[in-house]
Amino acid sequence: MNFASDNAGPAAPEIMAAVIAANEGSAMPYGNDPVRDGAIQKIRDLFEAPEASVHLVATGTAANALALSVLARPWEAIFCHRAAHIEADECGAPEFYTGGAKLALVEGVGAKMTPEALRKAIHAKGGGDVHSVQRGPVSITQITEEGAVYALPEIEALSDVAREFGLQLHLDGARFANACATLGCTPAEMTWKAGVDAVSFGGTKNGCLGVEAVVIFDQSSAWELELRRKRGGHLFSKHRYLSAQMEAYITDGLWLRLAQSANARCAELAEGLRGLPGASFMEEPRGNLVFVHLPRAAHARAMAAGAKYYLFGEDQALDGDPETPILCRLVCDWSCTSEKVQSLLALFRGV
Repeated sequence: MNFASDNAGPAAPEIMAAVIAANEGSAMPYGNDPVRDGAIQKIRDLFEAPEASVHLVATGTAANALALSVLARPWEAIFCHRAAHIEADECGAPEFYTGGAKLALVEGVGAKMTPEALRKAIHAKGGGDVHSVQRGPVSITQITEEGAVYALPEIEALSDVAREFGLQLHLDGARFANACATLGCTPAEMTWKAGVDAVSFGGTKNGCLGVEAVVIFDQSSAWELELRRKRGGHLFSKHRYLSAQMEAYITDGLWLRLAQSANARCAELAEGLRGLPGASFMEEPRGNLVFVHLPRAAHARAMAAGAKYYLFGEDQALDGDPETPILCRLVCDWSCTSEKVQSLLALFRGV
């Protein structure tokens, strides 16, 4: 009973079948296979961006770091929320791949930046002074690390602030599909139509074995990203296995159906949690992850029965005052079932 992460979920059968099909015979390496061409075209069609530069990698960290490496120069700041994934969970990869660009941390509730906070942070960096880090791109995480979702007008407002200063906007889309399912929007509406310049289009958390797409809507940096991907060790020799995953992921809307399933189970979980004594949400649940405070006793019962998920805060001990609230994160992947959700809720209830 694993609610720790959508990374813990299995690959979708359609993805596995595509990889097996791609395994027949030989194919030219390093992205020169015909499957790659089909995958790139499907991504361009999905984003309604026929001129987009598209590059496949195997991890979200590589996708974010490589995208930012062509948006930020080594002496620039990358503006992101204090709890952004690139700050909290990527071990300095953006700084490493950009050659030293500095993350400038911005505040905001739900791990979402506000336009006012972003403008203040950009102003604080000044600009033109040789002794200071210069202003660079803005990066937002969608869905955020606290489970909040940027609405389209919020993305547009942040883009407007970035444009005031001549800066570009990057979207970390590890849970891109879940956000689209929540907002009921198209990929184009959540990216370039809202002012996003580059996006990491995630597949790994949503039913793929391991593939992410760096999509940049301006072709001018395409060759640079190709070189950086190779130099950084992320150009797969047997690229067809990445291509096959991505092509299957997009075919017939699989990417969205998987996300809708995960979101639906999460909504069911959130509804059940509302009725539990002592339960309180850190953020109103949206997408496929929930942050909720539950009494220590509820966590002790669930984990003793084999439930897996993460606890947060200084006090994570399962022995002590049974009524003490402890924050946890619960994540539903595409394969999560109603039976699994109800089993976890029963453990929390103690029935």
